[in-house]
Amino acid sequence: MHLSIAATLLAYTAGVQAFTDSAPFILFSTAELPTSPNTAQLQTSAQVLASAKDILASCPTQRYFLVSQPNLHAADIRDGADNGRCHMPNLCRAIKSESTKGSYSVAEVIGQVSGQPLKEHIQAACKATGKKDVQIDRIELKHLPAVGQVSDHERREMLEDNDRELGNMLDVVGDDEDYTVVMFSDPNEFKPYQSEFAESPVAHMDLKRWAEEPVVGNKKGNSTYDNRSLFEKYQFFTPGVFMSLITLLILLSILTVGLKALASLEVSYGAFDKEMGPAAQKKQ
Repeated sequence: MHLSIAATLLAYTAGVQAFTDSAPFILFSTAELPTSPNTAQLQTSAQVLASAKDILASCPTQRYFLVSQPNLHAADIRDGADNGRCHMPNLCRAIKSESTKGSYSVAEVIGQVSGQPLKEHIQAACKATGKKDVQIDRIELKHLPAVGQVSDHERREMLEDNDRELGNMLDVVGDDEDYTVVMFSDPNEFKPYQSEFAESPVAHMDLKRWAEEPVVGNKKGNSTYDNRSLFEKYQFFTPGVFMSLITLLILLSILTVGLKALASLEVSYGAFDKEMGPAAQKKQ
């Protein structure tokens, strides 16, 4: 019987808002897989790992792909606002393919999910069942930026690029080879988004060192010194200085005119003498 995890996983994400600290867990295979008794879509990482180990205990296929997609949320796969369109078409196509015989998925996994315990379990299970030449491939997809760091369009483009990489991997396998794909995301190992053109640590250290070093004119031996003139190293006449000088010149001009006006006043020496003659007695 063909089992499709798209119906369960995507229907859950269409009506429920994903938790910010959770991630989906997807497992599908070209071989028949036992049905897990725990079908809850909200589980802890310990519960999911236990169910996955039970499913993979029989070493169902010869090839395994452990795909890590950091910062993936269940809502990234399908958005209800887009009429249920799958944002990872290659993944959804592989899940719904006729070659897929068994599947297991959880929409919300709380806690850390790492590929190393799964790899060790698959190796031990296949060794116990006597299967040889089992191939396990670890695939690290590009980290998705956190929600809010970039626009939804940019985040969607990065998700589509990772989906194309996953689709190319599945196309190389072909229909004749049996395989199992386990896709998970570790919420505790999210890395901040960095541009593809981000500077390397060495370049960043060189830039910091260059910013801290003074501008020098000559180097003699291991010591550095600046032999430029004083007016080349410092700026004395700034716009503020020019404005202050012009204002001072205007005020000095006004003061000079006022002093000259006071100095030009001429008053006779007798102007303030008291009159003692007959005319003064008549006035009294």
